[in-house]
Amino acid sequence: MSKRTALLLIVTVLAGILGFTASRALFHAPAPVVLPAPQAITLLPNPRVLPAFALQQASGTPLTQDALKGHWTVVFLGFTHCPDVCPTTLAQLSAAQKQWASLPVASRPRVLFVSADPERDTPELVARYAHAFHPDSLAATAPVPDLEKFARSLSLVFMKVPGTSGKPDDYSIDHSAALVVLDPQARMAGVAQPPFDIPGIAADLAALTPTPR
Repeated sequence: MSKRTALLLIVTVLAGILGFTASRALFHAPAPVVLPAPQAITLLPNPRVLPAFALQQASGTPLTQDALKGHWTVVFLGFTHCPDVCPTTLAQLSAAQKQWASLPVASRPRVLFVSADPERDTPELVARYAHAFHPDSLAATAPVPDLEKFARSLSLVFMKVPGTSGKPDDYSIDHSAALVVLDPQARMAGVAQPPFDIPGIAADLAALTPTPR
């Protein structure tokens, strides 16, 4: 066999191997997961894994990542003495929760209200406040250092602002008004900024929620 023939044979074999490999990659590679394009929620390109947290619920059971897995969750940070933003937002979210009522309980989206005012808001008070807007809402709080860590992991902020009277209980809480969306792995997956398109948020999360086959 001449050197030229041998070289052509090697090239032919290599081309065949490359073609076979490419065909396997094309026909056997898993299809990419395509999520519905959200209209009211901005999804992150890569969901953010959150550091471990344990918030306090009225039941006494800590609210951890594991408790949030399996559902899309809308997190809202506020406080029960909030004069306007908090009650307005929770009332709006209750409308979204009504739209999710037909989805299976085991997978339907949920709302989590977290109080950034543990000095006045006990877990029991936070639960009563949130449930007044919708009974399916989750509610929790925590000591300030834990809340700060939790809020920071979601790119949220809050700050105690003293009132003018000088009394210890005369203060307010400035806090982020954004909604943070956690995916069913309890990772930060998206955000919605005010003014909220509540029907759009409800539709987005309903579309993202898997339905039984």
